[in-house]
Amino acid sequence: MLCKKNLKSVEALVAKGVTKRYASHTALDDVSLTIPSKSIYGLLGPNGAGKTTFIRIVNQIINSDAGEISIFGEKLSERHIGMIGYLPEERGLYKKLKVGEQLLYLAQLKGLSKKEALDRSKKWINKFEIKDWWDKKVEDLSKGMAQKVQFISTVMHEPKLIILDEPFSGFDPVNAQLITENIFELRDNGSTIIFSTHRMETVEDLCDHVALINKSKKVVEGTKKQIKDTYKSNTFVVDHKGSFTINGSASIVSQKPLEDNFYQTVLQVGTEHSPNKLIAELINLTEVHSFIEKVPTMSEIFINLVNGKSDE
Repeated sequence: MLCKKNLKSVEALVAKGVTKRYASHTALDDVSLTIPSKSIYGLLGPNGAGKTTFIRIVNQIINSDAGEISIFGEKLSERHIGMIGYLPEERGLYKKLKVGEQLLYLAQLKGLSKKEALDRSKKWINKFEIKDWWDKKVEDLSKGMAQKVQFISTVMHEPKLIILDEPFSGFDPVNAQLITENIFELRDNGSTIIFSTHRMETVEDLCDHVALINKSKKVVEGTKKQIKDTYKSNTFVVDHKGSFTINGSASIVSQKPLEDNFYQTVLQVGTEHSPNKLIAELINLTEVHSFIEKVPTMSEIFINLVNGKSDE
């Protein structure tokens, strides 16, 4: 059993110097990550970056060549398998089994009694409003339907650590929203979720913390705010009446006319120049109607880092 520790006081997962090689190919190169408890942690990277290799090491499907991983303050070992829920990108349901049989079998593999497995399976089936699927074979389900069943099988043993590898693959927007709501609920109920993806559009809404892996190495890690603050360019978008020019303190990146003598100007200032000071200067030059800092999206940061366009 897991030692009796205050799980709130330790990180959910800490990886130090994890390395994995296959012959001449290095899948992970000295990767260190810190995943806070009760967070949704985005493990990002292009295809082939090393994300799935890291996840397989955490799930003890493969071993690392170097480094170590701890789960809630304990060195990763076989006894932790029961407290992890894993939704792989390659789906793994038994096609000939009925949905109910499948859920009962997989729940008992995670250590639940038959009664516990039945109670929790029915709770999730009712929650997802799919009671009619209980006696359907998996091979008769659509991809999205099977995905729901696999999600339920991943979380119904109430794991403390949940790993979701591209969980929205095959879902329409309505069911993607359903899964999103349940991910937040699981986090709020105490689970830590590692969310592996290369799709940036979901990261902005879901993740508290983010790490980017590219070409087997960790490139960046932190909260979304920390990362955005690191890579922002002190650029501001101003809507105003009447054109203007500015010298010295700021440079005009672009300026375009709108309607009725209104313009939109993008300005960039140095790091020592505060937004308040810039606004004060603009008020003397033009009639300001809006002033917004242009904060880079995670997608923009991701693309620039992967393409090597950042000096960070």
